[in-house]
Order: sequence, then C-alpha cells, then structure tokens
Amino acid sequence: MNMMVRTTPLPATAKVGKRTILSLAVAGVLMAGACSPRIDVHGNLPEEDTISEIRPGQSSRTQVVNLLGSPSTISTFQDDVWYYIGQRNEQLAFFKPEALERKVLKVQFGTNDIVSDTQLYTLAEGQEIDLVERETPTEGQDITILQQLLGNIGRFNVDDQSGRGNTGPTTGTPGAPGGSGSDSGGVF
Repeated sequence: MNMMVRTTPLPATAKVGKRTILSLAVAGVLMAGACSPRIDVHGNLPEEDTISEIRPGQSSRTQVVNLLGSPSTISTFQDDVWYYIGQRNEQLAFFKPEALERKVLKVQFGTNDIVSDTQLYTLAEGQEIDLVERETPTEGQDITILQQLLGNIGRFNVDDQSGRGNTGPTTGTPGAPGGSGSDSGGVF
C-alpha cells in the first residue's frame, strides 16, 4: 500500500513572518513606554546639605536667598517668617497624581535679619484637610433661563431716539437716564 502525503501550501494570511513579529514587539515596547510614570516637581525642594548650610544665629537673610532663592511665600502676619515649599508628584497615564515627596522649610528671622530658627516639615508630617462643601447663599431670586428671557419683554424703551437704548429705569423723572423729560442724560 502506497500512502501518498499531500502537502498544500499555507494561505498567505496564515504566514507570520519575522517582520510581523518584530513589528509587534516594537509596538508592544512603545506602548509600555507610553505608560511609564511622569515625575513632576513643583516649588522649591532644597537638598538636605543645602538646608544644613543655614545656621541659626549666623546666617543672614541675604545668605538664605543666595542658598535657596526667593521664598515660596512669606508669612501673612509675620514678615520675618519665610516658607520654601516643594513637592514631587508621580502620575501614571490619566490617574490622579501621587505625592512622592513634600518639603516645607520654615525659616524664621530674628533681630538684624539673622536666622533664629529653621524647621523642616515632610510629607509624613502633613495632615489631610477636609474642605467645606457648603455654598454661600446669594441675594436674589432663583429663576430659570426661560423666566429671564421672558422677563425682559417690554422693558426696553422703543421711543428713545437718542440711540443710547435703555440706560435706566423708566421713572418719568426729567433728566434721568431713560426717563421722560429733557434729553440731557442727567448727572449720576
């Protein structure tokens, strides 16, 4: 018995070439690279060795500016307290940024603009603050857009020939803007 093996070539769509595999590998690497986290630094993050150069009782205000630059903010009520604030965030794609590092350096000056104290606060010492979501009430009426549009019908002076349009209430006071009487416009 003779067995005959018949081989048929694979269709063109079933062949996977080296180029296709290489293209898919490159595309995969590029897509994975697009999802790498982005690191952002906001503010002034002074290094520990730079902070250690500020010596209470010895360093002046000018020396602090030369070392750290201008402060992020100055105390509202005490002109002699400077704050250097900085934060490093990591964000992956469209997700919410995550704080990796936060430093708040408080530099307090005493007499003759000499540093009297420094304090460094970090992310671990921070506290969450709950924001109040109340709304401040405003005066007036709560009316719809339709009420606003229809409420203006009939409030315009068609008889006004000065070209100024309705510049005030129609009270009939002579000389008043929009009033009947002389067209002097009046004095406000």
